[in-house]
Amino acid sequence: MEKVERLISIIMILLKKDVVSTKEFAQLFSVSKRTILRDMETLSLSNIPIYSVIGIHGGYGIMDEYKVDKRLLNSSDLENILTALGGLEQILISEEVEITIKKIEAMVSPLAPKGSIQLSFYDWEGRSEIRQTLKTCQEAILKRRVVSFDYIDKNGTATKRTVEPYQLHFSETSWYLKGFCLHRMRYRTFKLSRIDHLNMNEQTFSPRNDLLEQEQEASFQPELVAVKALISPGIKDQFIERYGRKSIEKYSSEYFLATIYVPQNSIGFQFLASFGTNLEIVEPKTYIEEFRDYLLKIVNKYS
Repeated sequence: MEKVERLISIIMILLKKDVVSTKEFAQLFSVSKRTILRDMETLSLSNIPIYSVIGIHGGYGIMDEYKVDKRLLNSSDLENILTALGGLEQILISEEVEITIKKIEAMVSPLAPKGSIQLSFYDWEGRSEIRQTLKTCQEAILKRRVVSFDYIDKNGTATKRTVEPYQLHFSETSWYLKGFCLHRMRYRTFKLSRIDHLNMNEQTFSPRNDLLEQEQEASFQPELVAVKALISPGIKDQFIERYGRKSIEKYSSEYFLATIYVPQNSIGFQFLASFGTNLEIVEPKTYIEEFRDYLLKIVNKYS
């Protein structure tokens, strides 16, 4: 952590707490006690009213007069931020997120209710494996440095790419990198789990001005087809969560009729096949035929 960021963090913590020991600060920021002492000297020289308390329960505090109106967020606001960060921490386990959470926790009133909302995600081992890829991409975006990597697309085709990175995007269960591919000379989106041998190059870049094209190209979505399917009551809730209640109507005592929009490709077929015998497509016929062919290929694998 940079010194300036650490100093700001110290002020944020002292604005909430009465006294914090040198040891607590040193452990929180993974620095020596001597470094914390120098930080306190720097803050004092910057006219921040820091005072020290000697003794077993000693440490550093900040004058109460300085705390008035310095905290722009109330406890409810901070709890909402912690909830969001708690979810992010499970999706992306990083030291930076952990430190941010601790900083905000230090500002929340100890009397405030905690744990009113809890977010849970699958603790997949593969998520931690791409942490370094995420970190490198994030650093490259901030420093405006070009990245190069080996990439395998969904069809298994391997290519070497050099990309100007612009944004990291998390969608449902996967991380993606959006950027300008210098090989294709177009904006592209790359799935991080398909990236290998990632390197941040010395070459820098200036952000391009064609932001509209960037959004259209990098956020390309396959064409969706309206599909009607009979579904069993046991999977009704999954369709409500994804498509809303308006997508479902009563059909019979055994089934509901769902009208949904799905891609007419392997992604859409995989999604529908995941429901097994709890789902039967009834329209359109062209989709049924292609879906049947997809299922037969699976069956033939085990013939």
